[in-house]
Formats: sequence, C-alpha cells, structure tokens
Amino acid sequence: MSTFFMFGKYSAEALEKVSVDRTRQAHQVVEKLGGRIKGIYALLGEYDIVVIVELPRMAEAMKASIALKRLTDISFFTAAAMPVEEFDQIVGEM
Repeated sequence: MSTFFMFGKYSAEALEKVSVDRTRQAHQVVEKLGGRIKGIYALLGEYDIVVIVELPRMAEAMKASIALKRLTDISFFTAAAMPVEEFDQIVGEM
C-alpha cells in the first residue's frame, strides 16, 4: 500500500455539504478502491482539509481524487508520501 496526502480546497457548495454522513461516504469511496483513510484534518492556510489515505497504486489515488470531488465538491491536490525511515534507506543505498 502507498500513502497519499490529499490536500483539499472547499468551494462554497462544499461548505454547504459538510456532515458526518459525507465523511462516512468518503471512507466508503476509498474502501471500494481497496484502501483506507488514515486520517482527515481541517487546516488553516492554503488548504482547508487534508485526507491521508493508503491505496494500492497511483491509479486508485487518481480515482479517489475524482470520486471525492464528485461527492464533496472539494478540489484536491494529491501527493504521494513515504515514511522517512524508508526514504533514509533508499538514500543510504545510493
């Protein structure tokens, strides 16, 4: 599984749809793609929300971004991530 940080910006429509039910539906979207949501955080600054997900591949991350946009009206910028310990190992092998 790969980890992705999905940084989102709310539209006016997205703010009107904030609910516990929508959050539950977001979890279901990611689970249908073979992944899981590790955490969702509201942010201050450039982005309004970050969704931390584990998904099998980049293709599922792209599908999740599109599906969550359709569900929530939130536009996402998605970045792949890896644990720093794994990064240290990769760099150490070079």
